[in-house]
Parts: sequence; C-alpha cells; structure tokens
Amino acid sequence: MDRRVSQKPDEPTTDEKKKRKRKRKSKQTLTRAVPHIRLAEANTGKHEALDQLADAFMALTQQYVTLLCTQDATPDGYMPPVYESSLSERWQRVALQQAAGIAKAWRSNRQNAYANYQHDHAAYAQAKEKNPQTKRKEPVWRAWNLPELRVQSIQANVNVVKLEPSEDSTFDYWLQVATLEKGSPLRIPVKLAAYHKKVLTDRALNTSVALHKRKGTWWLTLSFDEEPPQRTEAEASRVGVDVGIANFLTTSDGKAYGTFHGKLAQKHKRDREKRRCKAKLRACLEKQGVPKDRLPSTSSETSQRLSRQVKQDINQAVNAMLKDHPDARIIYEDLSVSSMRFKAKQMNAYLYASQLGHIPDQLAWACARRGQAAHTVNPAYSSQECPRCHYVDRANRPTQKTFCCVVCGYRAHADHKAAGTLALRWGDTELAECRGLAAIKALLVQRHEEWKKNQQRVKGNGPPLQLSLWDHPEEFLETSHMKHF
Repeated sequence: MDRRVSQKPDEPTTDEKKKRKRKRKSKQTLTRAVPHIRLAEANTGKHEALDQLADAFMALTQQYVTLLCTQDATPDGYMPPVYESSLSERWQRVALQQAAGIAKAWRSNRQNAYANYQHDHAAYAQAKEKNPQTKRKEPVWRAWNLPELRVQSIQANVNVVKLEPSEDSTFDYWLQVATLEKGSPLRIPVKLAAYHKKVLTDRALNTSVALHKRKGTWWLTLSFDEEPPQRTEAEASRVGVDVGIANFLTTSDGKAYGTFHGKLAQKHKRDREKRRCKAKLRACLEKQGVPKDRLPSTSSETSQRLSRQVKQDINQAVNAMLKDHPDARIIYEDLSVSSMRFKAKQMNAYLYASQLGHIPDQLAWACARRGQAAHTVNPAYSSQECPRCHYVDRANRPTQKTFCCVVCGYRAHADHKAAGTLALRWGDTELAECRGLAAIKALLVQRHEEWKKNQQRVKGNGPPLQLSLWDHPEEFLETSHMKHF
C-alpha cells in the first residue's frame, strides 16, 4: 500500500487524550468556509476530464454508502477497499471516508426517527389500554430508503487535490487534481473575486477542499482556521465564575445568570415520570415475549427537546455574562461532571438533565470567539475553603446558599464566595503544582496554620482587631496565599 495514503491513526493513550483535551480548552480556533468560487477559467477539455473523474468517484462512493448503511458494523473510513475501481488507491480512500461520513449521519438520523416512533407507539398503547374505542391511529414504521447521491460533490484532501498559488499568470491559484491517468494531473486555474481576495488576505488556507457541480458549473470551497486576537489587557480585572444548578453561572461580583430551577425542573420531572412509565411498560411487554425490536424505547422526544432547551438557556446565560464583563479576564473551574455522583437516583437524574458539562465548553468557545482571555483553575475545595483563614470543612456550608466559616466566622453567599475563591486561584502557582486532592488539602491546612500564627502575633502586639469593621478584612491579614498577589 502507498505510504502516502491516509492510514487509520493509532489509538491514543490516556495521557495523550488528556493532553489534547487541555489543548482544546486553552487554544480555540474557528474554521471559516469561503464558498462560491466558480471554476469558469478552465477550458472544455479540463472540464470533461474533471467530469469523468467525478463520475467514477461518485459511483464508487455510492457503492460504499450502500455497503456501510446496510452492514451491522459501525462505518469505518479506514477499512480496506472492497470494490474494484479505475481510481487510484488514494482516491479510493477519499471516497471511502466520504461515504463513511454520509453513512454515520444516515444511521444516526434513522435511529433518532425510530426512537420517536417507539415513543409514539408506546403512547398509542397506553391510550388504547385506557380507551379501547380511541380514534387515535396506530403509528406505522416505514423503512428508510438508502441514501442516493444525486449531486456531484467531492470532499478532497491534499493527497488527491492540491491548491498552489499562481506566480506568473493572471490567475490567483492553480488546482492540481489527480486524474484517472497516472502521472497526468489536471491543473485547473482558479480566479478569485474581490470578495474572496478580501476574506483570504493574510490567511493560511487549509489543505482540504470541496468541489461541487451545480447546473453544469463546478464550484470550489476553501476554508481557513482563524484565531481571534486577544483583546484582554494584561492588567484586566479578573472575574471568577462558579457553575451550578441553582444558577448556571455566578460571578465573583455577585451576579447570577440562568437557572435550572422553575420551568426546566418541572419539565424534567414530567419527562422523568413519563420515562419511568415507559420502562414499566417495556418490562411488562418483555415478560409477554414481545420481540426486542418492537419494545418501546425509554428515551423520548420530550427528553431530547428538554436537553436542547437547557443548552440554549446555558448559551444565553454565558452570552449575558460576557456582555456584562467585556473587558475582564474570566476564571472558571475545570469541571468534571462525570465524577459527580449523589446517593439518590433522583438527584443524579437532576444533575444529568442540568447539562452542567456543557457550561465549561460553551464558556471556552464564547471567550475564544470574542478574543477574551479565559482560564481554568482547579476547583477542589473551592466551595468549602474560607477565603479569610483557609479553613476547609463541610461544616462551613450549613445550607446550600450560605457559607459560614466555623473558625473565623466569615459569612457570605456560598456561590459568590466560591466564584471569588476561583478568581484568587488563578496565578496561585503553589496550588497549581499540587497533584491530587490530598496535596491540595495539605496546602490549605498549611495556610490555615500560618493564618493562626499571624492571628496570635497580632493579638500579642495589641488589642484584638475588629475585622468586621472593614468590608474586606482579608486585606489586613498577611498569609502565604496572599503573597502571590
């Protein structure tokens, strides 16, 4: 096999996956498409050669689409070729990868449609059981037709199509396309319009291109990655952001945005009750010997609709928060929802429906889009740590909304305090170097002991200070934590 042909990448290790995840969070890029580039400068012979190549490519892609949609295995774009073709091995790989993408989308859409059918059929069965004379029509499942490729479209990579800048001609680029004849590439001139030139000025184009034929004319689509310029100043004020269910976002300056309580919680309660009824019905039908393909699914269309609505509310909350803090440096917690568990199943379902894992991703993307600086910090013990004496204990949270330190008496709103703690942790190199909860807990205990020594020294030098006379008493107490700032 040609070594230049795209090969299936090796499975990444756990460390590599974590490294890629951190890189995606710290560096966000936006991919923008530049469509509607008309390939009208090529002569008739080149257009005929491109049409012959497209006909062979689309025929092979259609074969693989049919195969991947009908087989039981998951579509794999790196499977060995199984059909003979006049195309080169690299072109066959491109056709196979394009077919795999189409097959994955078709199978996913069909699966969602079948889940909706099962939901409707379960509702019909319940209505029929309550009222045998109901006029409600029984849902009928209709088999889906296999995808049929009607528009000539080629999603090509640099292995078969290469875009080269023009140097000594009136054209802007040359599109070099590998043809059916080995060693005889097709060179198609590309002339950009004024709009395209303006958009592509000082841009590094991606190597992948798309070719489409509509109404007898070939069109080219290019793309480039854009990194919005950072407009946050180095001395910008920092704003901590705490993530929660009661309020999706709570900032260190005391503002709250979005909530899962109220209407969303009521919808979740109704949807959960509906899915529990469907689970009972499924168990009863299974005992009666109903085939598995006829059993109702426990998922529901209302559940999917609720999930979309929650994400939409989260997006609106993030946009409102960034609108109120356009010049601030955003500090938020590196949240891992997968490790959060409650003893009660009802609370776990409530946590899952709140879509908390979507908030950090949306924050990172929205900040990158605006060119606003955003950083993640370790959230360990941020809800239990006292910002004054650094004492860590669950007893510091007597209620969900209240934070009250059992040592120094510091009192504040729990979410506001947690957001302020997150803001202070950015730039804390000692805490950032800690690995594991035990190391972080030991560091906070050490800082608490230093705070107690400072208190004893202050009391030995004079009468006790009435810290409650100041709005920010922690500014008057020197600790190892405050030395970093």
